[in-house]
Amino acid sequence: MNDQYSELYPTYQWFVPPLFNIAQACVHRWAENPLEGRRIAIFHEDENGQRKVWTYSRLSETTNQLANGLIKMGVQPGDRVALIMGQRPEAVAAYMAILSVGAIALPLSALFGADGLAMRLRDAEARVAIVDAYSGPDLLQAQMQCPALSQIIALEFQHDAVIPWRTLLARQPTSFKTVVTRADSPALLLYTSGTTGSPKGALLAHHSLIGNLPGFVASQNWFPKKSDVFWSPADWTWTGGLMDALLPTLYFGQAIVGTLGRFSARRSLEIMERYQVTNTFLFPTALKLMMQEVPAPREHYKLVLRAIMAAGESVGQVVFDWCQTALGVTPNEMFGQTEMNYLVGNSYQKWLAKPGSIGRPYPGHQVAVLDPQGQPCPVDAIGEIALNRHDMHGYPDPILFLGYWRNDAATQEKFIGDWCLTGDLASVDKDGYFWYAGRSDDVFKSSGYRIGPGEIENCLLSHPAVANAAVVPKPDNTRGTLIKAYIVLASNARKLDPADLQKELQEHVKSRLAPYQMPREIEFVDSLPLTSTGKIRRHVLRAREQQRRSD
Repeated sequence: MNDQYSELYPTYQWFVPPLFNIAQACVHRWAENPLEGRRIAIFHEDENGQRKVWTYSRLSETTNQLANGLIKMGVQPGDRVALIMGQRPEAVAAYMAILSVGAIALPLSALFGADGLAMRLRDAEARVAIVDAYSGPDLLQAQMQCPALSQIIALEFQHDAVIPWRTLLARQPTSFKTVVTRADSPALLLYTSGTTGSPKGALLAHHSLIGNLPGFVASQNWFPKKSDVFWSPADWTWTGGLMDALLPTLYFGQAIVGTLGRFSARRSLEIMERYQVTNTFLFPTALKLMMQEVPAPREHYKLVLRAIMAAGESVGQVVFDWCQTALGVTPNEMFGQTEMNYLVGNSYQKWLAKPGSIGRPYPGHQVAVLDPQGQPCPVDAIGEIALNRHDMHGYPDPILFLGYWRNDAATQEKFIGDWCLTGDLASVDKDGYFWYAGRSDDVFKSSGYRIGPGEIENCLLSHPAVANAAVVPKPDNTRGTLIKAYIVLASNARKLDPADLQKELQEHVKSRLAPYQMPREIEFVDSLPLTSTGKIRRHVLRAREQQRRSD
C-alpha cells in the first residue's frame, strides 16, 4: 500500500477558533438549514425492540426547550449539571442543553450505584441532575449525601422529589440563543474510571472535541462518507462513547445508532445489519465475545462495515486476524485516555497497521515514550507514553485536558515539564510504531525479569481454549513474585481436564515467548473484573493474591 503517514503527520496544523461551543457545532448549526435539519441524527432502539428516529431539527428543538428550562431553574454558566442516562435521544438533548447554557456537563454511569454517584456528585458540587428510570432510585438515594444537589429532572420516572422531563419541556419555547463560549471554556467534567486510586474529575474544554477529530477521522478510515452510520455499545457517559462515537459523529452531521439493553454478540450484529452500520468503535472484549459466539458472522448477517476502531485493551494478533477474515475489516487500534484522548493509533487505508501495535501518533499530537527522567527512550526501550502540550509546530494541542477538578497537586503530578504523562507503558520501534506494554502499575518483576502482562495475555488468547486472560503477580517466597494467569475458557473448552489444559497453556506460552514469561500458575474463572469500558481491573486480582497470602 501507499504509506501516506510521512505526508499527513508533518503537514497537519490546528485551527481552533477563539469562540467555539460543542452544542452549536454538533446540533444547532445543522438545524439552522431546513434541508440539513431533516437529516437523521439518531436511530434509537430500546431493549424491547421499540424504535424511533430523531432528526437534527427535532434534536435542536428539544435541546432548546431543555435549555430554557435549565435557565428557569437558575442554572448559570460554569454550573455542573449531572447526566445519568443510557443511550437515548434525550441524553443527547440533555448534553446539548447543558452546553448551550454554558454549564459544565457531568456524565455519570448508571453502573456507579448510589455511593459512587454520591461521591462524584458531591465532589463536583452538582446543582442539577438529569436522570432516566434506570438510575432514578440510585440518584434519589445519592441525593441525601449531596447538599448542593437541589433539583432532579427525570425521564419516565415518577417521584415527588423530581421534575418530570415532559412537564418541564412542555412549558418551554423551542428557540434559544446558545450562550457564547470561548473554545477554552470548561465543557465536560469526566471522572476517570478509577482502575487505580480514587477517581479524579478531568475537566475538558469545548476545544477538546476539535482535538479528537484527527484521530477519529483517521481511525474511522476518513469519516465521513456520504452514507456513513455510526454505532458503538460504548456508554455515552464514558469518554469512549462520548468522545470516540457520539460527539464526532454529530459534529460531521451523520447518523448515530443508540441502543438500550445489555450487550450481546448476536444483538450487536443484528443492529449493525438492521441499520447498515458502516463505522463502529468496539472494545477488544466485545470483539472477543463476538469471535467466540459467532465465528463466521458474514455467513449469517449482511454487514456493510468499512471501519472498526478498537481501544481499551490490546487487540492482539488473534482478534486482529479474525476481524480481517470474518468481518472483512482491518481494525484500527487506538490509544488514549480521558485526560488526552485519541493520541496514537492506526488508519490502515492511509498507513500500514502492524498487528499488535497501537499505531503511530495521530496528526496534531506530539507523543513520545519517556524514561523516569522525562527523556525520550531509545528505540525498542519501554517507557511511559506522554503527550507534549504543543504539537510539532509549537501550537497548543487542544486535546489536552484543563486539569483535575479542584486538585492542582494531582494535575502537577501528571506533568514532567511540557510532557503530560499517561501512566501507560510502551516501546517505539524503528518505524515509529508504538507497542503497548501495560499500565505502569501493572508491570512487575519475577525472578529478576521485568514482566508486562499484555504480551503474555495476547499469547494466551491465541490458544483456541482461551476466551479472555489476565496476568498478575502472585507473592512467592523464592522468586519474590511468580507469574499467575487468570483464564476465562471458551465455551467449547469448559469440559476439558483443568490439569491437562494448564500444562498445555504453559507450553503454548513457553514455545512462543521467553521461558521466564511462562505462567507458573493458572486459575480458571468464569469472568474477569472489568471496568465499564472493558478494561481488565488487574489491581483487583493483585489485591486478591495479596489477601490470599495474608490468610
